[in-house]
Amino acid sequence: MYKFDYLVFIGRFQPFHLAHMLTIEIALQQSHHVVLALGSAQAERNIKNPFLAHEREAMILSNFVDEDKQRIHFVHVIDVYNDEKWVKQVKELVNQVIQPNSKVGLIGHFKDESSYYLKLFPEWSMVELESLKASMSATPMREDYYRGEIKTQAFPKGTIQFLEQFQQTSTYKTLQQKFLTGDRSNLDIVDLDE
Repeated sequence: MYKFDYLVFIGRFQPFHLAHMLTIEIALQQSHHVVLALGSAQAERNIKNPFLAHEREAMILSNFVDEDKQRIHFVHVIDVYNDEKWVKQVKELVNQVIQPNSKVGLIGHFKDESSYYLKLFPEWSMVELESLKASMSATPMREDYYRGEIKTQAFPKGTIQFLEQFQQTSTYKTLQQKFLTGDRSNLDIVDLDE
């Protein structure tokens, strides 16, 4: 029935938009399980990475039915600025959630030069997707979000609800202020809303 036991989808999902969701839906059609490798999973926030890993997990899962949620697994990938160490980390994390001797693939789209990492896993069969939703990019979506806008046509329902709730927090207001003033420093690891 499935071509793969596991398909790995690597991304930051900051925030999770419709092209991400379509990719996971395609992966669920081709693979028994999907492993989402959440990049930038260190416990700090900044303009580029406003949402912590556990928040992104909740945001993503809120868009799927229970049956699909059972098939979606997460690993948290910490930023390391060395491709060899990063690839090793991703493989080790994925190997912790997959069964031995599984058929593993990698799903993604070569959007631009930042997608080069998709070629760093030659032992995983590549499922290359065409541009989904006109090459959506989370960067302008985040910028709109910091300006107080949520482009509802770009997000699934669960993401919209998450973004609306997060907008009510002091953490959002601090990030928004940093964006508007051009301050790109990280927030303290301690959450403002806890």
